Amino acid sequence: MASDPVFIGVPKTWMAAISIANANRDGTGTIVNVVTAGANGSRVDKVRIVATGAVTAGVVRLFLHDGTHTRLLREIMVSATTPSELVETFTQDVDFADGSALPNGWSLQAATHNAEGFNVISFGGDF
Repeated sequence: MASDPVFIGVPKTWMAAISIANANRDGTGTIVNVVTAGANGSRVDKVRIVATGAVTAGVVRLFLHDGTHTRLLREIMVSATTPSELVETFTQDVDFADGSALPNGWSLQAATHNAEGFNVISFGGDF
């Protein structure tokens, strides 16, 4: 354990778009990189998932990839939404209160269960 706190040196925002259906929870199928850790590792504080249009009930999945294996980290339930001037598009924040650290060589990835468009935006930074 470090005796001094470690802070991010470079704040970053990472973005990815997902839209290809992938019902797999085992790390196979179409999965998109959202965050690739920097040379000294990176911290993820929050991930925002925003639908790019109307969506049906489904799931967006977040995965961790260590360079060899891909593992399911979290499932975010998507509620059916048809945006209009009175209804905002589906948006969900996933907070990582502990500031989850990704070691060098690791990545945070995302996939959607249904073939519907989402922007996946991650906030954090590199160490």
